[in-house]
Amino acid sequence: MRSSTQKSAPTSAPSRGPRAAPTSAPSRGPRAAPTSAPSRGPRAAADAPLDELDYLLITALQTSPRAEWAQIGKALGVDGSTAARRWNRLTEAGHAWLSCYTVASGVTLPIIAFIEVDCAAGALHEVTAEIADDPHLITIEHVTGSRDLVLTAAFPDQAMLARYVGFRLGALPGVAATRSQIATAVHTEGSRWRLDRLDPDSQEALTKDRGPSLPRRGLTAPDELDHRLYLLLSEDFRRPAARLAERLGVSPTTVRRRLDRMHREDALIYRCEVARYLSGWPISVTLWGIAPAADTARIASQLIGMRETRLCASLSGPYNLMLAVWLRSAEEIGAFEARLAIRFPELVVADRAVTLWPLKLAGHVLDPHGRHIRGVPVTFWEDPDAHRAEDALLERLRGDAREA
Repeated sequence: MRSSTQKSAPTSAPSRGPRAAPTSAPSRGPRAAPTSAPSRGPRAAADAPLDELDYLLITALQTSPRAEWAQIGKALGVDGSTAARRWNRLTEAGHAWLSCYTVASGVTLPIIAFIEVDCAAGALHEVTAEIADDPHLITIEHVTGSRDLVLTAAFPDQAMLARYVGFRLGALPGVAATRSQIATAVHTEGSRWRLDRLDPDSQEALTKDRGPSLPRRGLTAPDELDHRLYLLLSEDFRRPAARLAERLGVSPTTVRRRLDRMHREDALIYRCEVARYLSGWPISVTLWGIAPAADTARIASQLIGMRETRLCASLSGPYNLMLAVWLRSAEEIGAFEARLAIRFPELVVADRAVTLWPLKLAGHVLDPHGRHIRGVPVTFWEDPDAHRAEDALLERLRGDAREA
């Protein structure tokens, strides 16, 4: 594998199955209420190390996020109440958290875009604070290299992507330039990554009742109740059906029926995340590569089996393959690329970036160490101001056409 140093490329990516995506969303006016983490003191438990039971618990929830505490405790050799208390401690410290978002809703698949943002000097943090609550931004990363921010976003179509880049990002003070790429395929994503601390028997205990893995299709015709249920699940998907029913004003039977349908269609993606600096894999690197079109599918199928891989996607731009990996140290970056060169000599790594601050991951806002702050439900973006600006431009274009 050869390395080059061309500029520009797409970004690091989302969380979702073959096509993860949001539901339709409320406008940016009163934004969809973020899900807040329990308050904690400044830097409370900031550097407290995790013990082996903590790592086992996180792995168990990555393996089976909705399992009952009794089932999780049995797999780990502790009481269910002990597992629940441990989890509460981890979430209160921001060390670990759960997230839920939807696969494509509707008859068409969403557009997954990677947007690079260049910021004016001194404006980066103001820009990120402004866009952090944009609900369609799955991931926001401050990175090294020739771009300041890399955004992963979902849109219902190309027109909405163009509107967001042109009338939302383009209008923000401090944004100097943007570059966009579209994912033509997402081969794997972060919900499938595991700490891998469980032994085979414990994994079997957590997955024995699970059906075969099917392609994620999403709901073809979600209604308003589906959307409201999803928003509650994004706050806490382990909440009992009776409590969900109470919040929605419907019967528990209705909620269970809706959940069964969502699970039957594999419409929801559940994730358990851990603060990266505590994961044993503290370095996140995004690589942009160029592969022969005829070899891309084969290369991607092997990349997704590598332990370090968090995301692998095919792209629409000059760099047609993107790989996001977690490594144990910065010194491993060169060694990892060397392994790729031996295994895939036809693949050229054209650019790379190290994540400095994972500001948002799978719809959750994080601090500079990657600890959880709060959640923002992942939904499609709508902005009346952007609509009006686009309409004004269209009127100008129509006027020019009339004059011609």
